[in-house]
Amino acid sequence: MTRSSEASMEGGPGSGGRGLLSMLYDPKIRGVVFQTALLLFVVTFGAWIIGNAADNLAAQEKRTGFGFLWEKADFAILTTPGTWFMDYRPGVSTNWTVFFVGVINTLSVALAGIVAATVIGFVLGIFRLSSNVILRGFATVYVEVLRNTPLLLQLYVWYKVLGEFLPGKRDEPWSLFGGVVTMEKSGLRAPAPVFGDGMTIVLIVLVLAVVGAFGVARWARMRRDATGQPFPTFWVCAALIAVLPLLAFWAMGSPLEWEAPKQSRFGFRDGYGLVMKPEMFAIWLGLSLYTAAFIAEIVRAGVLAVHKGQTEAASALGMRQQTTLNLVIIPQALRVIVPPLTSQYLNLTKNSSLATAIAFTDVYALMGTVNQKVGQEVEVIVMIMAVYLTFSLLISLFMNFYNRRIALVER
Repeated sequence: MTRSSEASMEGGPGSGGRGLLSMLYDPKIRGVVFQTALLLFVVTFGAWIIGNAADNLAAQEKRTGFGFLWEKADFAILTTPGTWFMDYRPGVSTNWTVFFVGVINTLSVALAGIVAATVIGFVLGIFRLSSNVILRGFATVYVEVLRNTPLLLQLYVWYKVLGEFLPGKRDEPWSLFGGVVTMEKSGLRAPAPVFGDGMTIVLIVLVLAVVGAFGVARWARMRRDATGQPFPTFWVCAALIAVLPLLAFWAMGSPLEWEAPKQSRFGFRDGYGLVMKPEMFAIWLGLSLYTAAFIAEIVRAGVLAVHKGQTEAASALGMRQQTTLNLVIIPQALRVIVPPLTSQYLNLTKNSSLATAIAFTDVYALMGTVNQKVGQEVEVIVMIMAVYLTFSLLISLFMNFYNRRIALVER
């Protein structure tokens, strides 16, 4: 039998099955088939879930859609950053405004908590490695107590402490910074900025100055890498950010005034100055201190991950301990610190939903109130989930970008 006849026989009726089988053994084809099948399953299951939910809602004669967002909201909201920006007024503003008030409140607590927790956590992490027994003991007790105590309990404690020890409305408030900032049971009060005509131009100049400072820093780094010549980057960038907006501020006629809080015989009057209510102060303080305990351990682990030979080499060069820490240890430890630090930032942002336990009006609490009035649980839950998902993705995106910037570059 010739080779041609053998080939023709192999291409007979049974060859199609063997060809299909060989295609399935191909990893690329098999991967595409399985991923397509999984995608179809997920889409089909999601469509079934949505259809089933729609049928159940129709059976209960519940309305669907997001039309309730344009209905008037008739309940009061605690004075918060969200109400400052959105100018919320009961009976006039809509539920859409309520949603954005909650988003701003959640974002304010999350960002302020991230900043405070990072600073406190880094300091405590360094204290944990200090040769000073008092500092090391204080940091150890702090970390062990706060890490092993429920966050909700800590929030209750801080809220109770602020309610018990702060001066009442008829008492003399605590004064900070020479009386510019005051604190009593109604909240922490400070002068509020009032923008005049031309302040928009000043803010635009400030943004352009910051962008220009980043450009100068990038150019200086490239110039140093190419020529080895240093450049006074810090002073030039500081001059750009400080001088240009000041010149614009003076040129526009100083379009900024400060509105001080006003006090009567019955306490401070609402609507004047900035105020941070005890509820917001308690949630910010509780989240910051709790998350700082975890960040401290991350920082300690990151510093210990740097080989001790780096410290010995810096000491051999005559570098002081503080300089060694800032220029040698911390830059290398950041590559270990940043990934778990991202998780703590995400935890802090999502833990802010516990604010409803102490009556702070974050997005979870406000949309829960809206839901009690409109009875559209599915839409409200979807909106709340979208807010936390967006915040988490933005934090992850920024931290991943920063992690790539500090990563070791292989040559």
